[in-house]
Amino acid sequence: MANALTHILNNECPHCQKGKVFNEKNIFLNIGFPKMNKTCSYCKTQFEKEPGYFFGAMYVNYGLTVAEGIATYVIAQSFFTTAFDLRIIPIIAFVIIVLASINIRLSRLLWLYMFKDYSM
Repeated sequence: MANALTHILNNECPHCQKGKVFNEKNIFLNIGFPKMNKTCSYCKTQFEKEPGYFFGAMYVNYGLTVAEGIATYVIAQSFFTTAFDLRIIPIIAFVIIVLASINIRLSRLLWLYMFKDYSM
C-alpha cells in the first residue's frame, strides 16, 4: 500500500511504474487543467480505457475536497472563540480553490490505481 502511494505521488504509470501519467514534471505545483499522456511512454499502456473513463474520478475529487474542507474547518476553528464563526467560510473556500488543481491530478491518479489490472 505504501509502495502504491509512493508511485501515485511520483506520477508514475500504474502498470510499469516507470512512465509518467501527466506531462508535467511536478504535478503538485502546476496551475490549470492537467495535460495527461494518452499512453505510457515506457510500456504503452493506454490511460483512458474508454470515453468518459475519468467521470468516476470526479467522485474521488469530491471526497478529497470534502476531507480538505473538514480539516480546514477543524484547524481554523481553534483560532476563533465561537463554535462556528462565519469568517471560517472564506478560509475554507480559499483552501479548496488553492488545492483544486492538485485534487484533479491526484483524483485521476487514484482512479487509475484503483482500477489497474493487478493480475499482471
